[in-house]
Amino acid sequence: MRSNSYRIVSYKIKHGYDVSGFLLCYRSLLQRAIDIIWSNIKWVRKWEKKYYIVEREGKKIRRYYRVRRLIPVVPRTKEFKRQLRNELMNCWNYAPHYVDSAIKVAYSILKSWRRNYVKGERRREKPVVKRLFVRVKETLYVYRDGRIRVTIAPRKHYLEFDLNRSWFKNRVKELELGELILTRHELIITFRKPIKEKYAERIGWDLNLFSLDGFSPKHGWVRVDLSKLYHIHRVHEVKRKKAQRVASRKFSVKERASRHGERERNRAKDFVHKLTTELTSKFPNTVHGFEDLSKNNMYGHSRKHNRDVGKQNWKQIVQYMSYKGRVELIDPKNSSSTCPACGGEMVKLRKGQVVRCVKCGLELDRQLCGAINIYLRMCGFPQSPSTFYRAVIRKMIPRWRMQMRALGGVATNGGEGDDMPSMNSRRWLSLMNPKAYIGLQKPT
Repeated sequence: MRSNSYRIVSYKIKHGYDVSGFLLCYRSLLQRAIDIIWSNIKWVRKWEKKYYIVEREGKKIRRYYRVRRLIPVVPRTKEFKRQLRNELMNCWNYAPHYVDSAIKVAYSILKSWRRNYVKGERRREKPVVKRLFVRVKETLYVYRDGRIRVTIAPRKHYLEFDLNRSWFKNRVKELELGELILTRHELIITFRKPIKEKYAERIGWDLNLFSLDGFSPKHGWVRVDLSKLYHIHRVHEVKRKKAQRVASRKFSVKERASRHGERERNRAKDFVHKLTTELTSKFPNTVHGFEDLSKNNMYGHSRKHNRDVGKQNWKQIVQYMSYKGRVELIDPKNSSSTCPACGGEMVKLRKGQVVRCVKCGLELDRQLCGAINIYLRMCGFPQSPSTFYRAVIRKMIPRWRMQMRALGGVATNGGEGDDMPSMNSRRWLSLMNPKAYIGLQKPT
């Protein structure tokens, strides 16, 4: 089966086995593998091109310069991996295949570290494993008649799990079982779900501070209000600040202050799960294009702006959508400041809510402009008046006529008046009912 012909779904079941000693041994094995690979990394000096911005006469000019950086080269030869496995096997008393699993995870951790290091987001520091988990390969368990038997030590120690009593047994009857992840109290089970449907539609999503704006010729302007998600982070920020102020004087309150972070993550995670589930059910067989945003490049402004950016769950939304549907990451550069019709520069009006092209005079909502540009980049269309008319305007004319008959007209000045979804009568998102806040916005 090809890697792009299925997607991975995962479920959790709780267990009562005492595996703390085994998890500690695996963590020390994994850390030792990272230490050995780290000590054999070769650091090569390479020239890199960087720039800084200078403002002159109201214009921002880039000044480029070159620097020499140490770039790591991770050893990946068969001889090195064979020596690494033999060295790790000397102090391992469990099944030998866990050594192969630890080596695979160690290379994955170092690959992630190297990618972030090259971007400038990580320091030249060795990764340290803190979590207790074991990645169980497919050669370390047997799955028969709805039961999983995991081998810890051959002919000595086994763990058995019964999936016939699980709530998801009907969902995974015909699915192929993948790797397992064993933790102290849970077993995470992954399944390979074949992709049979064809993705015929596309939606481009513009990620903003308080909304998620999408565009497709079939559905028009889709606006998702994220102000409630921001409200969750803001409420727990205030509560955590008060608790920390008291905890600085009273040590017994310190544990209570640490709970707010966990509650905040759980509430935000629950919100994003329900949101992405509703989006995939409302737009089936659809490719969702999201901006490939990085928060590290957005900091450096006012304290309020930096804190607002830190409260966003953009990466989490994209991550959850990636295994519930199909996702494409699009370059977000100048998505809201480029005219989708002619490619000219857009200037901000009405405190930045509306933008106007200085070249062709096109005026529309700033967030809708970003969504249209992302949709055009998904499809690979160039920015030209003929393409804009053929891919956007001509397909939207029937929908505009339908909305004019139903709503009595269409706003022509970039979302003047009510900018909330028409189907959301309460004007706010209910955390337990995300259907009420996903609606179709009137096009402008």
